[in-house]
Amino acid sequence: MELKSSAYKNGTPIPARYSCDGNSISPPLSWSGVPAGTRSLALILHDPDAPRPGGFTHWIVYNINPRTISLPEGVPARARLGGSVLQGRNDAGKDGYFGPCPPSGTHRYVLTLYALNTMLNLMPGASQSQVLQAMKGHVLQTATLMGTYTRR
Repeated sequence: MELKSSAYKNGTPIPARYSCDGNSISPPLSWSGVPAGTRSLALILHDPDAPRPGGFTHWIVYNINPRTISLPEGVPARARLGGSVLQGRNDAGKDGYFGPCPPSGTHRYVLTLYALNTMLNLMPGASQSQVLQAMKGHVLQTATLMGTYTRR
C-alpha cells in the first residue's frame, strides 16, 4: 500500500496552511494498493515528538470504505462523515483534524493508513487507544507518510 499527499512529500515540511499557524485544515490524501480482503481502512496522524508521554494524536478516521482512494483537503471536523466513516477524538479533545502545532523545534507528524479485515465496532469520537485496541489482530497492511513542521 502507498499513502501520498499532493500537499507535501514524505519527509518534507508540511505547509503552514495545514497547521495551527494557518487554517488547521486536513491535507489532501490519496492511497493505492489496498490489499484484497480489506473490509475497512483507518487513518491516524500522530506526533511522536510531542513533549508528553506517548506523543500527541492529531487525527483519527476509521471505518473508511476500502474502495475509497482519497480524502479531500479540509475534511469537516465532526464525528460522523457520512456512511460508516467516523472520526475519533484527537488529543486536543476535539473530533476530527487538529493541525501540527509544536511548542518548540521541529516535530515529525506520522500519518499511518491501516487496511483492516473488519469494520471497527466503535462509537464516533473514539480515542487513539480505543481504535488501536479494536484493530489488534485485524491489520492486513499499513502505509505511512511522514511530514515535519516547525512553528513560524
